[in-house]
Amino acid sequence: MTSDLTPLYRTYSLPDVEPHLQKHSVTGVVLVQAADSLAETDTLLDHARTAAIPTAVVGWLPLADPSEVAAELCRRADDEWLHGVRHMIHRDPDALWLTRVGVENSLDLIADAGLVFDAVAERADLLALLPGLARRHPQLTIVLDHLGKPPVATGEWQPWADLISEIAAEPGVVAKISGLATVSGENLGQPGWQPYVDHALAEFGPHRLMVGSDWPFTLTTADYDMVWETTADTLSDLDDTERAEICGGTAVRVYRPAGQKDPSNKEKYD
Repeated sequence: MTSDLTPLYRTYSLPDVEPHLQKHSVTGVVLVQAADSLAETDTLLDHARTAAIPTAVVGWLPLADPSEVAAELCRRADDEWLHGVRHMIHRDPDALWLTRVGVENSLDLIADAGLVFDAVAERADLLALLPGLARRHPQLTIVLDHLGKPPVATGEWQPWADLISEIAAEPGVVAKISGLATVSGENLGQPGWQPYVDHALAEFGPHRLMVGSDWPFTLTTADYDMVWETTADTLSDLDDTERAEICGGTAVRVYRPAGQKDPSNKEKYD
């Protein structure tokens, strides 16, 4: 993290966001890594252990090295909070990192351990890799972060829309409605977001979608309350059951913040 991202150039912890969680009746959270290091994973786990509400962690493991991943999974086998793994694939200089043999072997290991894989696929070339990845790893739950960063600022539609349809055709993939504020430009708000959320709803359905705050990164553009309220506005045409799925049910099934990591408990999303 560098000082050019002024709102982020400080240390954040759960107490900083707790007033907003209480305001919006949020009863559980998922902490997701923002740095590809084991130190980041350990820091998030430390936060989770002392959290006042049920918390799951999506950390980082060295997925390019299956032997190291196996060792880390063994070391962390009794950890109650680690429920997912992410690598910042959009920042990796290797655009085909997801197709490396070592990475693919590691994804099988984390699937066997009952962990999910968060895919921060923010470009068309990365989105295009996900259908094949899902087919090669049918036991792995893949979470598409930030709806694949749709082009809200420009109002463009393709190739994002077709790629989302292809990804949603794979039953092991769920998606997160998050990160839209930082790609909105002058289209920040419900009118700009609605077409993209509607397409995700049509393709994934409420039972394979979840909301995310993208906090604190979203502070570069909008505060927690604005993101939560705008997201809620995009879901206003749904019934209570559908909104409950997106605003909590899907995340609980996928990340199991208070549950077990037993892969035999993996929910079916098709």
